[in-house]
Amino acid sequence: MSPIAGGRLATDHDWVVLAHGIGSRQDLPIPFSYAVAGAVVALVVSFAALGWLWREPRLTGGAAGRPLPASLQRFLDSAGFRWTLRILGLLLVGFVVVAAVFGPDLASNPTATWVYVLFWVGLVPVSILFGPVWRQLNPLRTIHRGIAALLGTPPEQGLRPLPARLGYWPAAVSLFAFTWLELVASDRTTLPVLRAFFGLYVVVHLTAAVIYGSHWFDRGDGFEAYSSLLGRLSPLGRRDDGRLVIRSPFNSLDALAPAAGLVATIAVMLGSTAYDGFSNSPVWIKFTTESSMSTRTSGTLGLLGFVLLAIVTYSVATWLAGVLGRDPGTDGGSRRGLPTAFAHSIIPIAAGYLVAHYFSLMVFEGQHALINASDPLVRGWNLFGTAERGVDFAAVSPATIAVVQVIAIVAGHVCGVVAAHDRAVRLFPRRQAVAGQLPLLFLMIGYTIGGLLLLFAG
Repeated sequence: MSPIAGGRLATDHDWVVLAHGIGSRQDLPIPFSYAVAGAVVALVVSFAALGWLWREPRLTGGAAGRPLPASLQRFLDSAGFRWTLRILGLLLVGFVVVAAVFGPDLASNPTATWVYVLFWVGLVPVSILFGPVWRQLNPLRTIHRGIAALLGTPPEQGLRPLPARLGYWPAAVSLFAFTWLELVASDRTTLPVLRAFFGLYVVVHLTAAVIYGSHWFDRGDGFEAYSSLLGRLSPLGRRDDGRLVIRSPFNSLDALAPAAGLVATIAVMLGSTAYDGFSNSPVWIKFTTESSMSTRTSGTLGLLGFVLLAIVTYSVATWLAGVLGRDPGTDGGSRRGLPTAFAHSIIPIAAGYLVAHYFSLMVFEGQHALINASDPLVRGWNLFGTAERGVDFAAVSPATIAVVQVIAIVAGHVCGVVAAHDRAVRLFPRRQAVAGQLPLLFLMIGYTIGGLLLLFAG
């Protein structure tokens, strides 16, 4: 359940939750059953068309893309522009830190909405549009540069090499910890809890960066990995030769290098969003109400269960893909790398869930965040001229929200089918390639139906 206040202005810690799936089943412009049927038909037709028309690999990954003008690349890669982004990141985070440290622990303090809405939710569309923006804004990278300067070492150089076996595992743990804070932790909107979490987060990641160098942030910082993976869907990218280019997001997805922990990280993105939707359902609310377990225990188990469900279902589907797609007699050991090989195809699915699930939250609670920003210390200020404004709940209709949710989920799954198909025709023999994709197709159909049910059946 979202931690952010919604339907009315709250006082102290009296938070009112704004449901993410505000466009409920009855608000759909078409019957819900038609939406599900249409989504399934879209996936099946896409799969059939790809099998007929796309018989050879077409994606070229990091080698693809039309270069941006040289003058534009020089500007974007210039030290001045990069330092402008770093300073912007420090200023934005500094604003939140001031509100969190010196402001009162009231609902009108903007800290919680800035963390959970503008940052966490806002990072999704910004990364999809412009690429891995948090890498440039990340204040931890800037602070680490200062520490490295004091130590007299290059930022990339740590005390020891970064073990390759770590891969994305630190990012998976970091993301799980934050989603646990957002969805499970008690008093997660209060300032002491937020200060404690992010204080610990800063200490852990800066210490790791000092030990391993700034490359730690690439796959160790959960927020940076989150932004970078979603940024694979951006039309902006960087080619293998270093040129900034405009290219198909499918090529950006194809260029994602396999690494340990990649599947787990994407599963956290997917599973935590699914749990958030399920935690608002009458079934889960009844269970937690009648259970002898504390809400924290049941919430932790529920969140972990959804993440593990994503890992298990995806791993089983890729194992079956290997069984059906490989030549007879191929040893089973060669199938162990298939989950990582196809992991890029799950990113657009996770992105679709994130957009669908948090769209209404961003529209309405984003307004709250901007309104409260004018008075960060709750002293009656109006720094940005927004303090007297109210939330416009008519900004987007429930039917529009419902349409966005359906389109986001279906588009994410169709993109996943395309990305998986190109990888399959590259890895599997031609005769087995289509058969090898069937388990993944059925998995995506299941994810589509489950996602729509979570959004609209409540």
